[in-house]
Amino acid sequence: MTATALKSEASPAANRTGVYLAVLQLVFTLGWTTYVIYLPKLCAEVGIAPATVILILMLDQAIFTITDTVMGIAADKIAPIVGRLGIFVGCLTAISCAAFIALPYVAGTGPGAQVWFIVLIVVWAVTSSALRAPPLTLLAKHRARPQVPFLAALAMLGYGLAGAAAPYLGVVLRDHDARIPFLLSGVVLLLTTLALSSVERGLVQEEPQPKQHAPPKALGVVPMIFIAAMVILSLGYQLHFSINSGPFYLRFVKPDGLQWLMPVFWIGFNIAMFPASLIVKHRGGLIVMGAAGLLGAIAVVAAEMAGSLNILIAAQFLAGAAWGCMLMSAVSAALAIGETGAEGKVTGLVFSALALATFARMAAVAGGLQKMPDYAPLLHWAPVACWSVAGAGLLVIAANRLQRGVKVV
Repeated sequence: MTATALKSEASPAANRTGVYLAVLQLVFTLGWTTYVIYLPKLCAEVGIAPATVILILMLDQAIFTITDTVMGIAADKIAPIVGRLGIFVGCLTAISCAAFIALPYVAGTGPGAQVWFIVLIVVWAVTSSALRAPPLTLLAKHRARPQVPFLAALAMLGYGLAGAAAPYLGVVLRDHDARIPFLLSGVVLLLTTLALSSVERGLVQEEPQPKQHAPPKALGVVPMIFIAAMVILSLGYQLHFSINSGPFYLRFVKPDGLQWLMPVFWIGFNIAMFPASLIVKHRGGLIVMGAAGLLGAIAVVAAEMAGSLNILIAAQFLAGAAWGCMLMSAVSAALAIGETGAEGKVTGLVFSALALATFARMAAVAGGLQKMPDYAPLLHWAPVACWSVAGAGLLVIAANRLQRGVKVV
């Protein structure tokens, strides 16, 4: 069965939902990229030292680690009331976008606005969590389970496209005034989010019989291991792509060539998710996550040992493909694990795991570990260890569940 055939099994409303979520993730992630590009300049305008910028970014990730799960839990409570989820997300997004748009204007007033600048960042970080787990809960709460993997891949496509565009965005925006990009990003994101209520109602109207869920139960051992594995896999991604990939390429090209080569990882990410969603549909997300982890570890080893640019490009493509499979499978597995009414909670935990891993990578950079001779080899090989250990563990769990005749999520 091809990806096209799988897509045809989903209803028009479901396909529209997947496309909508892809656009939402694309716009939101591009907004985050814009924020990261301009943050050093905005901090300088309010008198914040350059060395503090990484601490602000770490604060953002620490907030996401908490609020992504909180927003997911809130989505579980709100989603049963038709249309309420869209209103909830829309209201928080309006606050988020207002804070986001205000950042360059407040920074432009000078050092006297330093406190207000930090307050706006915190408000934006807290409210923006409404754009991750809550919209994705629609896939599980209103779609048949076989449709979820393909729709999850479609939703994550926006994340991958934004990752591919980030290097170009950095080159294009770095010399421009921040106010227009922030304004455009905020307005487009708000307009995109306002359509969520309409999408939600369309799914409910098409649903032949609303799903009835028992009260959510406390997470068991397997879900907690799944989340722990997601933290480890995410850390492997962060260390490989954000710390090691650039130096890998600089062995063969000059720094100005990175903008053309870094997106190779995301090309693999975007392409691999859709065929992998077919396997997730029939075998479950844990198996695909585990296998992709092992494949990714092999790809990272190949990148580390590449003797030519062509081999490195191929290895980076495979590493990106592996991460795409891991992330898409993680979202599908989270929605399946939480199918008793805790879809938002488990999905929120997945995004919290991503934020925690990002925080850890930023802490390593802030501590200068990549510049210390004693720790450089550790950072080079840590992604291999993360992906291989977590991948093997997930495969063992999936095999154990299959032997006991338990459904593999």
